[in-house]
Amino acid sequence: MERTLSIIKPDGVARGIIGEVIQRLESNKLKIVAMKMLKMNKTQAEGFYAVHEARPFFDSLTYFMSSGPIVIMVLEGENAIAKYREIMGATDYKEAAEGTIRKDFATDIEKNVVHGSDSPETAIFEISYFFNSFELIH
Repeated sequence: MERTLSIIKPDGVARGIIGEVIQRLESNKLKIVAMKMLKMNKTQAEGFYAVHEARPFFDSLTYFMSSGPIVIMVLEGENAIAKYREIMGATDYKEAAEGTIRKDFATDIEKNVVHGSDSPETAIFEISYFFNSFELIH
């Protein structure tokens, strides 16, 4: 079994689609093994997205991600990373496949509703950024 991090971004929380996202995860056999809602400050968002620090979108991304509450989950399942990335759809919602979360709900490339880990190594970092071992169901 593999684990991945999922974030419902501030736009998804503000629009009240948390339940819809969770329903899509569970109906695709991704088990939620940890979940919480929080609001990152700018410094915390910069730490989480440090890998993108040199990119031109870094400041707007970290501002956006610290603009409101987010829902963070650890998902578990067979090939969880690839499966969740398929359910999310392409980062640019205009290129996302029909029926994906981003195609159905995103309003802009940044306000694309969800975030997911892109590799096992990234998942380890991202999960440990938000959750300690006592918060994960084993």
